[in-house]
Amino acid sequence: MKTTSRQLSSFLPMLAAVASSGLLAAAMPSAVLAADQTFTPAEILAWGEKTFEGQTAYRVVEREGRPALEARAQGQASARYLEEDISLEETPYLKWCWQVDSIYPGVNEKTKGGDDYPARLYVVNKTGILPWQVEAINYVWSSSEAKDSHWDNAFTDRAVLLAVESGDQKVGQWVAEVRDLRADYSALFGSTPDEIAGLALMADGDNAGGDATALFRGLSLSSDATPPSCGA
Repeated sequence: MKTTSRQLSSFLPMLAAVASSGLLAAAMPSAVLAADQTFTPAEILAWGEKTFEGQTAYRVVEREGRPALEARAQGQASARYLEEDISLEETPYLKWCWQVDSIYPGVNEKTKGGDDYPARLYVVNKTGILPWQVEAINYVWSSSEAKDSHWDNAFTDRAVLLAVESGDQKVGQWVAEVRDLRADYSALFGSTPDEIAGLALMADGDNAGGDATALFRGLSLSSDATPPSCGA
C-alpha cells in the first residue's frame, strides 16, 4: 500500500495556494464570470498534471464521431487539474459525461488501501488564505459504495467522496451527470461558496493495483441544469 499516493493534502493546498498567491490574479479577474464555461477534451489534456504514483495515461480519442479524453490507469495515479477561480453565481451547475470499462470489485473505498476509482472528478473550494484551508468534493464512480452515498477521504478530512455512479450496471455506457455545486457543498460541508478554486479529474488504481479506463467529455460549468449530450 502506497500511502503517499493519495495524499490529497499535497494536492488540494497546491490548488488553493496558487489560486491565492496572486499568480492567477495577474492574468485574470478574481472570478471568471461567464454564462457557460466549457472544457474540451483537448483543453483538459493540456491542464497541469499532478502525479501521486506513476502516471495515468491520458490522450484524446474519438468515440461515436466525437472527441473524448481517455484516462487509463494500470496501477498508477495522476490527475489532470485546472487552477482557476470560477464563479458559481452565474454557473452553479457542474456537468459532464463519463464512461468506464470496469470497476474494482472487492475494494474497501473507505480505507487508504482501497482509495481507488475507475473515474473521479474533483472540485476545490477555498475557505481561507492558508493553503490547507480548502474543501474538496470528489465525485466518483464507486465500485462498492451505494449510489448517492458519501464518506470522508481516507487521507484527509478536507475532502468528501460522493458516489454519483456505483457498480457495473452502466459499465461501457456513456452517463450524463449534473450537480448543483452549491447544494452539494451545503449538504456535505455546510458551506455555500460563491466560487470554486479549481477542478481535477483522473482514473486511478495505485493503492489496490487496479486496471481501468475512463472516458470523459462534455465537462462544463453552466447556468442551467439541462443534462449534457454524451453522443452515445
